[in-house]
Amino acid sequence: ERKAVSMPHLNNPAVIGLCVALCACTALATTTCPPLRHRSGQAIGQIGSFLRSAQIPSFKKTAAPAAEECLRLKGGAADKAVIDDISALMKGEGLSESAVKAFLQAYEALVSGQDGMILESTITPATGLPVQGDLKEVEADKIKGLLEQTVVLKLNGGLGTGMGLEQAKSLLKVKGEDTFLDFIAKQVMSFREKKGTVKSMFMNSFSTSADTKAALKAYPELVSEGWEVVQNKVPKILQENLLPAKLPSAPVKEWCPPGHGDLYPSLAGSGLLKQLLDSGVKYMFVSNSDNLGATLDLNLLSFFAESGKSFVMEVAERTEADKKGGHLAIRTSDSRMLLRESAQCAESDEKAFQDTKKHAFFNTNNLWIRLDKLQEVLDANDGVVPLPMIKNDKTVDPSDGSSAKVWQLETAMGAAIESFDNAGAIVVGRERFAPVKTCADLLRVRSDAYVVTDDFRLILSPECKGNPPVVDLDSKVYKKVSGLDKLLEGGDVPSLKDCSKLTVKGKVILSPGTIFKGTVSLKNPTDEWVTLKAGTYEDVEIDVTKA
Repeated sequence: ERKAVSMPHLNNPAVIGLCVALCACTALATTTCPPLRHRSGQAIGQIGSFLRSAQIPSFKKTAAPAAEECLRLKGGAADKAVIDDISALMKGEGLSESAVKAFLQAYEALVSGQDGMILESTITPATGLPVQGDLKEVEADKIKGLLEQTVVLKLNGGLGTGMGLEQAKSLLKVKGEDTFLDFIAKQVMSFREKKGTVKSMFMNSFSTSADTKAALKAYPELVSEGWEVVQNKVPKILQENLLPAKLPSAPVKEWCPPGHGDLYPSLAGSGLLKQLLDSGVKYMFVSNSDNLGATLDLNLLSFFAESGKSFVMEVAERTEADKKGGHLAIRTSDSRMLLRESAQCAESDEKAFQDTKKHAFFNTNNLWIRLDKLQEVLDANDGVVPLPMIKNDKTVDPSDGSSAKVWQLETAMGAAIESFDNAGAIVVGRERFAPVKTCADLLRVRSDAYVVTDDFRLILSPECKGNPPVVDLDSKVYKKVSGLDKLLEGGDVPSLKDCSKLTVKGKVILSPGTIFKGTVSLKNPTDEWVTLKAGTYEDVEIDVTKA
């Protein structure tokens, strides 16, 4: 016969209170644990996310703050009130439900402590890709039908702040007086004149929309109904408590652009995706406005349409100069293509990451998207395209390094390749990849190393034999366009078509008629601007103070 065990300590109010508190913490931890997702979005377990439907007793208000702080430190979640505040904040700015959901997806990744690392052991190299040069010519009688189902979209949200600009980067002059926008407009009009009518549009940001519209007044046929989708904006997040940042003296600085991964929620939230689908548009070609080599290619369009692929990325072969950039790969667990960026590479995998023979291809950010398949992805994922979060370390006031530290959360549109069933890639030539991200890039494309075709594409000069010259400008002097303008204040851009590498260190002014060949290095050790006299310089190192 068993004897009852006496447990008098359970009558102690302090013990009872402790038990109640422990139960509350357990309930909170359970209800704030969301599905852990593969980068493709498939739920596989529980880690920590937003409190969505917790039924916490009335003592929640005293138990929750401490528990929430512990959860956050361990990779946990924000309270439902924080999520509601962020939603209300964004909707108060007129942002769509699609924009809010997309941001909360990135915020969820931040709060739960995801690092987005992609280990070498989990991927294999992308091989056996089709090559643009092997594509068959599009059949003439199919062109009209294909173009009626196609829209060309240029990403035009960048201000070029890294180059010292305060307006749309696409307003920079590229060749002569023509800006990036001039080239894009002329490309579209030339295409329509010679090959057929095709829809075109821009994705601008809240910072570039007005500038772009004003610049396109010279091309009224490009500014018609549906010509623009405006990128959303998202709140900056304080690093100290993961709450939206506040800057009462300049509220506009509380917001930032969400990266070009915002293409998907912008199309959905604005209603333009539905409008395009309803009008019979099926294929979208997307590229950056600063990449003038990326134009609508009929053979690529025909390949995409006939392939039945939902998403195709144009990739190019990596060279030694590209080894620190991201690459395409195949995830072994589900055979999906993915992009791995340097920030997603473990230190122990660095050698494999930089092996350009092993991981041979990089993303040009020229994408082909089946809009009906995009809608399917959105429908399957509660209105968002699952994308890895990119976390940028900034200050709330970019002009004040002592202001509060914030995270700016972004996503990249190319990363969606792993979210589409039956996605693919195709290898293209370097002529379809001529982006301008720095003043060195701008000097290169302004020079005779790049030439303009009859249809206003910017391609490498034949003399370069497929290899653009490497230009290394002193970042202390030429990071901003004003520094480049000083370098070229003589009025002419130097000849670089026969130059393999140009290095400029220090304050140098180039005279008109300067020609560089081979490998040339210029340096000025003084703090005064010094002019290099005109001439041909080949395979030399020059101290311009002594030249």
